[in-house]
This record gives sequence, C-alpha cells and structure tokens, in this order.
Amino acid sequence: MSEEQQQEVVVEVKTVTRDLVINSHASEVDIALLEDNVLVELHREKTNNQFAVGDVYLGRVKKILPGLNAAFVDVGYPKEAFLHYLDLGLQAHTLINFKKKIVGGDDVAMDKFKLEPDLPKNGKIGDVLNVGDLLPVQIAKEPIHTKGPRITAEISFAGRYLVLVPFSNRISVSQKIRSSEERNRLRRLIQSIKPNNYGVIIRTVAEGKKVAELDADLRSLITKWEQCTIEMKKMTTFGRMVSEMDQTSVMLRDLLNESFTNIRVNDATLFGEIRNYIQTIAPQKAEIVQLYEGKEPIFDHFNVAKQIKGFFGRVVTIRNGVYLVIEHTEAMHVIDVNSGHKLNKDNTPEENAFQVNLEAAKEIARQLRLRDMGGIIIVDFIDLHEAKHRKQLYDALVEAMKPDRAKHTVLPATKFGLIQITRQRVRPETEVQVQEKCPVCDGEGKIRPAILYIDEIENHLKYLLVDQNENHLTLQVHPFIYSYLCIDGLFSIRRKWMKKYGKKFKVQSMPEFHMLQYNFQNANGDDIKL
Repeated sequence: MSEEQQQEVVVEVKTVTRDLVINSHASEVDIALLEDNVLVELHREKTNNQFAVGDVYLGRVKKILPGLNAAFVDVGYPKEAFLHYLDLGLQAHTLINFKKKIVGGDDVAMDKFKLEPDLPKNGKIGDVLNVGDLLPVQIAKEPIHTKGPRITAEISFAGRYLVLVPFSNRISVSQKIRSSEERNRLRRLIQSIKPNNYGVIIRTVAEGKKVAELDADLRSLITKWEQCTIEMKKMTTFGRMVSEMDQTSVMLRDLLNESFTNIRVNDATLFGEIRNYIQTIAPQKAEIVQLYEGKEPIFDHFNVAKQIKGFFGRVVTIRNGVYLVIEHTEAMHVIDVNSGHKLNKDNTPEENAFQVNLEAAKEIARQLRLRDMGGIIIVDFIDLHEAKHRKQLYDALVEAMKPDRAKHTVLPATKFGLIQITRQRVRPETEVQVQEKCPVCDGEGKIRPAILYIDEIENHLKYLLVDQNENHLTLQVHPFIYSYLCIDGLFSIRRKWMKKYGKKFKVQSMPEFHMLQYNFQNANGDDIKL
C-alpha cells in the first residue's frame, strides 16, 4: 500500500466522539455537548421553563401597530409577545375560522375543513386581526432581556424525521438530501400516508428510512396537533395549550443521527426518561445512556467545569498565546483577535498574522455555538495584506461554522479587515459567571477563576523553558502556592513539570506576594515581562 493510500485510509477511519453530559439540579438542567472531549455546546434549561421555542399558546391580541404592520399579543408573559404580519402564515384566515368553530363546540374534521385563500404578502395586519381576538400562536424566539417572546401563527411540530404543518398540503424535502431519486421516493411515501390539510417538511435524517418509521413519526405529530385542538376547546382565555419537549430531548432528537458515543446523566429519574425516549426514536442506541453515581460532581469528573471556567468570560485564551476579547452590546457582539506575545520568529509578520487568524477562526466558531450568541457578530481579525490570505481566512471560518445548527451567514472581509456574521437567535445567550471573589480584597475586586491559575503558570513556564529556551529560571510565588507546588518530594508538581519539559527551575517563596501573584526571573535575577 502506497503512502498516499495509507493517508486516505487514516482519513476514512477517523471519527469524532460525541458525548452528552447532563447535570441535573433542583431548579435547572445543564446539558454539555463534548466533541473529542472538547466542550462545544452548553445549554441550561429551567425545570419549570415556560415560553420555550415550540410551545403553542392561545394568545389575546392586545394592540394593533399599523406603522409596524404588527400586533402585540398577550400570552401570559410580563411583556406582550410580538407578532408581525409576515409571521401570520399564509393560512391565517383558515386558522382563525378553525379556532372559532372549535371554541364554538362544533365537531371539525381536519381533513375535510375548507382552506381559505392565502394571505397576500403585502396585506395589513389590521385586516386580519382585531384587538381582543383569541389566536393560536407558537413561540418562535424566547424572551430576551427586556423583550417579550417573538411568536408566529404558522404553527408547526418537529419530529425525528418530519415537520408537520397544519392547514397546508405542501410536501417539502430538505435540500441537504442531494439524490433526486431519494427525494422523489420520500415525497411519494409521504403523499401516500399523509391526511389531507397537513403539510410536511421531510428532514435530512429521513434519508433512507422506511415507510413504517416515517408513518410512526407522522402519527405522533398529528396526535400533538389533535391534543392542541382539545385544549383549545377548553380554554376561554389566553394560556399554553401544548409544550415543546424539553431541551434534552430536542438535542437527542436533532443530534442522535450523528451517533453519540455516550450520554451520561447524574439523576436517576432523568436517566429513565432519556433511556425510554431513546428506546422510542433509536432503540439500538439505548445502551449508550449511563447513570453517573460517582461522589465527585459530574461536570468536574468529565472535565466540563474546568472548560466552562476557561472558555467563558470576556477574554478567551487559545493555544500559542493567541486570545480573543469578546464584548457584548445591545445591538451586536464584537470579537477582537490578538496574537499575544508568542509568535514564530522565523515567519514574516504576514504569515504570523495569517496563522493567528486561522486559529482564532476555529475558536470563534466554537464560541458562537458554546455561548449561543445570536444577532450580529463583528470580528476584528489581525490585518492581512495579501488577498489570498483574506480569502483563505474567510473559507476557513465558513468551514468551521458548518457544524453549527443555527442558521447563519458569514460575509467576506471588508476593506477594514472586519468579517461580519449573522446568526439566528432564538434563545437568550448562555452566560456563565467565571470571576471569583478575590481573597485579598474580600470581594471588592474580581479575579480569574482559581481553577485556571495553575494552568496559567504552567503555560507561561512552558513558553519560557521550551519556546524561549530559558535556563536557570526562577518562579516566585506566595508561600501557600509554594507549598502546593513543591510538597510531596519526588511526586511534587514542580518535579512533574521539570520531567515534562526536560529542564530544571527553582520555585521561590515570597511572603510579600498576595496569594495569586507570581513572577518569573532569569539567570541574572531580572524580572521577565509576560
């Protein structure tokens, strides 16, 4: 076998391991998605979460806004939900008539109900709705900051393989299914099993599935709509009719096709629910669900807590000294790329800037998923003068964004070297408090998390010993830190580092230092600025 063939084989067998680690609290559930043990997504779900994306409500129209061609609708949230004319859906008149008959006590057969003409695209919302009207709506975007939820009257229900759209007869197939034969096969199958007045969107994971699996998914979605109509009959005012499944089940539904390696959960009840759900959607994967019963917190055991501390916050450090500064405003997010001090002296400034930008592009794509940042994101990369490098950087960022399930658009760099990204925002951004109470000033200031303190010292130490080839190096630290690094004799952290990097160095106790202060000195006793 030639060397090229061997390389091809290696590429073919390489797979990404995906683990889901679920930490259940009394008030919320934290869900961490790891790819090759690296944290890429973090979701937090309140156990009593209302107004989640996908929830269906009966709302009452509170105000018509002709200037915006929109309405404010009361669904029970402190701030009224926002409904634009374009979010009414083409069959808004049909939905309103259906609701009137249901509330009036009529027996309505969905497959025989007469559909009204489609709404005109340039119509006025005041011609469709009046103040006080009750209207079935669905949460499209959760409440964010001071804004109420964004809603739509074009109700749909997502399943494992299909999306059901009542009051439509259209069948659509995911564009990611490339084969025309498969697209036609799926379209014919759905046409043969779907009742009248139900539209269906065929999802990518339906590719290659048999009619029995598609039919079971379709029936479960129709049952959810029928449950919605039953609740509608009972209701005399606004309120929730049908709830979307919890965030854990949504992730399993949407991602399980990518073959999780393990799903680990620390709550016995949640473990049973997840296992039963996977038995329903993918019985062959039920064994990957594991109940964690260790004494150590589950996020600590699987190295999630440390990654959360390291990857959230205003400054995010990447390998080789590269770091990002992430700022958030009401209008947009701004990310600044910095090279730090660790550059390859053998490369030109242009080559160094290009390599730094490539590393930053990968981390930026991950940060957007991890924090679930949405809206407008402006990235200020290090200036590149060569057009080919700017094109390669743009291509690298687009490629790094491909695994992101949120709808997004990446624009080419402007003449100022800025790259603009728009990313769909449906839930509040994930925020984690990563600063800790300062032990020196008793909380008047904030410090970096202690869990990263030793890692930071080691990173600087590696740079000085290996990259800068420093000899006779001295590390100065507070006495407490000195004890931590130098106790246990042959098994001390200091000796482990010396063995790891192949060089000796001294650790000096400095009583005048505050607890988290440290410094490096060279062989001449001069301080080394980092």
